[in-house]
Amino acid sequence: MSQALKDNLGFVGICLAIFAGLFLLALAYERLAMKNRRKLSSTHYMTYTAIFSCLAGVLMLMEIPLFFAPSFYKADLSEIPVLICTFYLGPVAGVTCELIKVIVKLVLKGTTTAFVGDFANFVVGCSFILPASMIYHARKSRKTALVGMLVGTVVMTVFGSLFNAVYLLPKFSQLYGIPLDAIVGMGTSVNSAINSVSTLVLFAVVPFNLLKGAVDSVLTFILYKHISPILHKGDNKRLEHHGSKDSVPATQQTK
Repeated sequence: MSQALKDNLGFVGICLAIFAGLFLLALAYERLAMKNRRKLSSTHYMTYTAIFSCLAGVLMLMEIPLFFAPSFYKADLSEIPVLICTFYLGPVAGVTCELIKVIVKLVLKGTTTAFVGDFANFVVGCSFILPASMIYHARKSRKTALVGMLVGTVVMTVFGSLFNAVYLLPKFSQLYGIPLDAIVGMGTSVNSAINSVSTLVLFAVVPFNLLKGAVDSVLTFILYKHISPILHKGDNKRLEHHGSKDSVPATQQTK
């Protein structure tokens, strides 16, 4: 077996292991902290997860270049449907939505980063939506939604920066066949203060994640407070139709 094949298989193994870990973390939270949530049918759950995932996958194609970062760092708004999905259905749906979103993007466009960028989008995205959804579902309100997204932004910025420095940038260099110095040089051409991996992370990755978290949080908050009553009103109708005892008072629908 060639070294390149071993490297690729090892990367795939790490991707699968991290997805499994994130999925189990979300599942454990739902089992322990969300015991009294409303029970929606599996068809409804999967349908809405698929809808939000496909919408996020399409938005992932609409990449926005950043003037302060190398060209391989581009922003998109794909976390907005994922956040709405995880606020509505829970952390497990959020992690699943993140994964399907990336798959949809790969089917429609493929990869330009040897899958490293796509993997980063999934993992760093989860570091944003999981804290946000866990805080929100612990006590649903607009305030906890805002607090959750603020905490999610901080976690994403810290984790995303360290993950880039320690693993993603070296792995991108290895799999894509570009020397790490050349990657740093792409940053230097944008900002002369970037002259090492650490300064690349400090002056490109940190502001990238802060900007992404802030924009996604504001837009999600604006959209979700209008979408949430519509979603939950439909839930109550379905629950009443099936004679469920889990219906929620109308006063809780706008949270």
